[in-house]
Amino acid sequence: MLWQALNRPRDTKPPKTLPSIKNNLTGIATEKPVITWFGHSSYLIGINGKNILVDPVFSGHASPFSFSVKSFAGADVYTVGDLPKIDILLLTHDHYDHLDYETLLQLKDKAGVVCTSLGVASHLIYWGFDANKIMEFDWQDSKTIAGNVTITAAPARHFSGRGLVRAKTLWSSFILQTGGYTLYLGGDSGYDTHFKKIGEAFGPFDIAILECGQYNANWPQIHMMPEETVQAAIDLRAKVLLPVHWGKFALALHPWDEPIRRVTARAAQLGVNTTTPMIGEQVVLGQHYPDARWWES
Repeated sequence: MLWQALNRPRDTKPPKTLPSIKNNLTGIATEKPVITWFGHSSYLIGINGKNILVDPVFSGHASPFSFSVKSFAGADVYTVGDLPKIDILLLTHDHYDHLDYETLLQLKDKAGVVCTSLGVASHLIYWGFDANKIMEFDWQDSKTIAGNVTITAAPARHFSGRGLVRAKTLWSSFILQTGGYTLYLGGDSGYDTHFKKIGEAFGPFDIAILECGQYNANWPQIHMMPEETVQAAIDLRAKVLLPVHWGKFALALHPWDEPIRRVTARAAQLGVNTTTPMIGEQVVLGQHYPDARWWES
């Protein structure tokens, strides 16, 4: 995937600066969940008095080299300094576009509990994180954190590794339950039967946050095609689908906006509710689901 990104054609990048909204992120951890998307797979969830940050990448690149796989113009309107106190930092797996060294160094003393997949703690401890703050999850592990948040690790069909080292750590999706809400945090995954099994065990979900971009016909086992993303939301019994893993980096050879165009078209065909916020625009569960086609402007 990194080679593909380094050799991407020009049409994978947006033709101009992406639109975005710069919100004040303090004080959003209300009883009604608020989700702020930062592009790709990074987002902040304010829910039931807690701030939960997922897979933050604020360095401006999604590779070990700052000059490659750079973020699109306009995608970096937020920095770690804009974030509120983080009660739970959730890291799905150790790929560069989900586990960002520069960002995590800035979050090391700002985050409370760190929840992640088996083995990922080895990176964090090496980078100076307090091992006592890290909770690792195997699939099916469930833990109640900060008094009122239950997190359960679930299967995903993906892989792990940084540089030339592969398969030393686990990759996971996560179920987040608190305050009467159930959210599915998909991480990265190819399509398979695990979505239906998770939906039967934990659904219905108030929202499913699922990857829809950075796919290729040569790797269907590790990333979903956009149409499969919609089917996964159906399998999960999700009330609303929030498509992510697009809109900030080009890690595959498709046009930058193809994922969202395909996923919204298929969702319309199958009657699946979607929300498509621009970077920084907030989704409020049960109240506000942005759906403007901003990528067409």
